[in-house]
Amino acid sequence: MILAFRNIRRVTVLIIGLALSACAVTKAPMGDQSMTPRLEGDIFRTRDGLQLPLRRWDAEGSPRAIIVALHGMSDYSNSFDGPAMQWAASGITTLAFDQRGFGSAPNPGLWAGGDAMRADLFDFVAAARARYPGIPVFALGESMGGAVLLSALATPEVPHLAGAILVAPAVWARRDMPLSYRVALFLTAHLVPGLILSNNTAGRVVTIVPSDNTAMLRALGRDPLFQKETRVDALYGLVNLMDEARAAPQKITDAPPILLLSGIKDQIIPQDATQAVIADLGGRATVRRYEQGYHMLLRDLEGPTVNKDVADWVLDKVRAAAPQ
Repeated sequence: MILAFRNIRRVTVLIIGLALSACAVTKAPMGDQSMTPRLEGDIFRTRDGLQLPLRRWDAEGSPRAIIVALHGMSDYSNSFDGPAMQWAASGITTLAFDQRGFGSAPNPGLWAGGDAMRADLFDFVAAARARYPGIPVFALGESMGGAVLLSALATPEVPHLAGAILVAPAVWARRDMPLSYRVALFLTAHLVPGLILSNNTAGRVVTIVPSDNTAMLRALGRDPLFQKETRVDALYGLVNLMDEARAAPQKITDAPPILLLSGIKDQIIPQDATQAVIADLGGRATVRRYEQGYHMLLRDLEGPTVNKDVADWVLDKVRAAAPQ
């Protein structure tokens, strides 16, 4: 997610001197939609038969709740390793998969599209409910994953959830961007959709601090599954998804309880965009803002406090829904 948002700023300089024929924005292919989604060991099998890597952090004994978690841009399911171990100690089992095009999933680097990502979320929730019958299932989305979850809540196919947790959701939509960013992104995505933007070149243009946990950031830099490059058309797809997430609160008609977490020091998602979404959600969301929080809230130095807040909120909802 860090690289992608740096490059939204950087891409304005890339259209200068381009004189290329228009090319199509590339999306990762989808197969036949006839499969039954299911969890198979360390694999989440989607409705079109794609095998997505699955990670599980089990609570001891019978879990009190299940969290299905969606990672952010450039990242993959292992991003929840620290938070999920903390939640497991509270009796919550966490399931996370590498979303299409990320981590060890097929077609690395290719954008799948919001519809495909939301369909995977719907199927993942259904598969988790089948695997853990009678146990409340919550969905958590971090950054890009938060945009997937938030936009899913505004669709007719809203998944059956005990609650939705939005962690620094990616809601920096076109309406919130300077015109120069919007024009440059459109032109580069359609002129040179396969253009690769690297972390190193992005860093020379603008420095963004995604977290105060420097040890964690260094580990990500060494992790071969954390994407260090982004295609321009994937960046374009991300902004499309953020547009959908930004508009979602006004379209939600029937949603589970929502918890929205935001860091005051978030340098990735502008505060104005986050505040607008909070205002549009109104009383439908419980909002927690962290004075020392950056974008990667669950893995910041303050992460253990944030993770405890998530667990406490989940367990409060479980107790409130239990028969008296």
